[in-house]
Amino acid sequence: MEERLQKILSQAGIASRREAERMITDGRVAVNGKPVIELGAKADSSRDAITVDGKPVTVDEKRVYILLNKPVGYVTTLKDPEGRPIVTDLLKGLGVRVFPVGRLDYNTEGLLLLTNDGAWANRLAHPRHEVDKEYLVRVRGTVAREQITRLEQGIELEDGKAAPARVSVTKQSDNNTWVSITIHEGRYRQVRRMCEAVSLSVVRLRRVRYGALSMGDLKIGEYRHLTSGEVAALADGKIGARGGAPRRRGPSAPPRKG
Repeated sequence: MEERLQKILSQAGIASRREAERMITDGRVAVNGKPVIELGAKADSSRDAITVDGKPVTVDEKRVYILLNKPVGYVTTLKDPEGRPIVTDLLKGLGVRVFPVGRLDYNTEGLLLLTNDGAWANRLAHPRHEVDKEYLVRVRGTVAREQITRLEQGIELEDGKAAPARVSVTKQSDNNTWVSITIHEGRYRQVRRMCEAVSLSVVRLRRVRYGALSMGDLKIGEYRHLTSGEVAALADGKIGARGGAPRRRGPSAPPRKG
């Protein structure tokens, strides 16, 4: 079946659809040996030879859905010009190429989804789903009621006003405070920027929940496959299924004390 090239590249885990469009207009994509620069161009991945920069593109038939407890010090891209570790380095022995669903920045840890199913990833990213994402944030000093109220009402950021968040203090001392912040948007470094906007200095940031999915007993650097029920619930926007599967350990990534 013929599909748009950018969709095929996304399903193959080569790039997001937007990035794939740039690859096409830059002349980096070819079908059956001929460069294609039109965004409306289509191909059949089961029949046509598709290449990016001369390298074959393969759409895996086997769909894989992973929940990873991401450590600090890894980037959620498929390659990094600075040579930093990437999250897929933690998925040794997986056997198929996957890509992150959304991103966690270099200094953020916690729950990250990865897949080779581009259509599924795009459904999760659709704004209508409004999937809750809960973060535990350790900030310096104490947190005032006024700061919490501002976060709950929605903070004005440089790229527009953030939607209201659910905020609660989970642990507090004179030196540090742990705060739970739940949002349903997915902007770049959003939680950090929200905290900075109310003069909270972030020491540690960890995503602990995505919809009804949590990490359970997964240690930092470990991953597990999602159950079929979890995959379907996420795709339907219900995010209601819970379950577990055997976990796998990536390269050594010791927990950080906080």
